[in-house]
Amino acid sequence: MTNPMHILGLQEGGWGAALLVASGVTLALSVLGFILGAAFGSAAAAGRLSSRGVPAWLAHVYGTVFRGVPDLLTIYLLYYGGSIALTQIGKFFGSAGFVGLPTFATGVLAIGIISGAYQGEVYRGAYQAVDRGQFETCKALGLSRFQSLRLIIVPQLMRHALPGLGNVWQLVLKDSALISVIGLVELMRQAQIGAGSTREPFIFYIAAAALYFVIAAVTASVFRYGEARAWRGMVHA
Repeated sequence: MTNPMHILGLQEGGWGAALLVASGVTLALSVLGFILGAAFGSAAAAGRLSSRGVPAWLAHVYGTVFRGVPDLLTIYLLYYGGSIALTQIGKFFGSAGFVGLPTFATGVLAIGIISGAYQGEVYRGAYQAVDRGQFETCKALGLSRFQSLRLIIVPQLMRHALPGLGNVWQLVLKDSALISVIGLVELMRQAQIGAGSTREPFIFYIAAAALYFVIAAVTASVFRYGEARAWRGMVHA
């Protein structure tokens, strides 16, 4: 009978170290993709809230497309479309053969674009949830638009946004498993490699599920802590 502790151990011949390293790749991929998505989402929210037609239309199209298109398809289009473009550029400069995009960077970009479409709606809703009196107060104090956003609006906006951002983070963490389709060895891909090498798929997929659960639980507690601190700060203020 196969001993799961031996297979998943950290000793020589065990797969524990490889799974932990792959978990680190998954976490780094998710964090960087989420941060990039925050930038895309902030721009999308600003566009949706703009009174100008073109920015509002572009933000609406961006959100609609990337929330509606399957995430896996977005990853494929970015990787293979970008690789084809890079290959053509390489041929122009005399290079031969296929030039693939870096899988980690492509994964971060894909997750950033996808999560940005969701984060944009979270930020837009949070901005609209801020009491209108706060905007009038900013005007009465003679604050510039940038000062108003930095000192008054954004801190209150984030209190409303954190619960929604926590949900988006869970989506990002699960989407990171899809990046394995372009060859990145993250947690899901490492579990597949281990399962194929040892012919013990149940052990490896259970281990991967447990590691995903640990990452999700720990990071979710961070969001809950941030949310609690934000609302306590508002009450004391």
